[in-house]
Amino acid sequence: MTKSVKSDGNKLNCYIDGLRAGVPLILGYVPAAIAYALIARQAGFTVWQTCAMSMFVFTGAGQMLAVGMYARGASMAAILIATTLLGLRHIIMSICCMNRPSMRKEKTAPKLMAAFGITDESFSVFCTVDDSKANVRFLIGVFAEIWLSWNVGTLIGALSSDFLPAIVTASLSIALYAMFTALLTPELTHNGRLALLVLMTAVCNTILGLVISPSWALIISTLVCAFIGVFFVDLGTEGENDSERQ
Repeated sequence: MTKSVKSDGNKLNCYIDGLRAGVPLILGYVPAAIAYALIARQAGFTVWQTCAMSMFVFTGAGQMLAVGMYARGASMAAILIATTLLGLRHIIMSICCMNRPSMRKEKTAPKLMAAFGITDESFSVFCTVDDSKANVRFLIGVFAEIWLSWNVGTLIGALSSDFLPAIVTASLSIALYAMFTALLTPELTHNGRLALLVLMTAVCNTILGLVISPSWALIISTLVCAFIGVFFVDLGTEGENDSERQ
């Protein structure tokens, strides 16, 4: 009986540790979710559709990409392909998380639940904790925090969209580009080949956009340039070499 109570207490502490670790992420999730909701409402989504996407899809960049493409009249096939390509990184992040020693012995059901909450930010938090805390309950605690904050932000943005000036909602359409720029810039400063690949992709997308629809231009340029990048971009060693030269 004593062991059972102690075990339950340890599990609860893991959840609480996850909740605490997720608190700083709220500062980024709520504003980004408001921006997404405003863009979605501007694209013609209802309040329910906007909120449902956050509840069941829960991928910030993917949601912004989807509503942005929808607003430009992209086909459903193009939206599905583009968001799938963008979300492929979550498979790698999930594998990395589930491969930690403390995660291997966990049951499948809670691991599937935790995997739904693996985002760029929760992945970063989970990777920084030691193995004693890196368990499924900690990850679910982080997930609960960021999922709730993302959906609260979405609801705020969806309900306030009818009261904000048009210039405010229109200006938030750059949120997606700002997000990707913030993610890319730190790595580009240390990896010249990656910077060249990004530039190549942008040029390819621009040229293709002149002859085919922008949505398919984005998909084709991403696939082609990603394939090319496999052969000459080294994300591991080049950054290390740059650091050594400094």
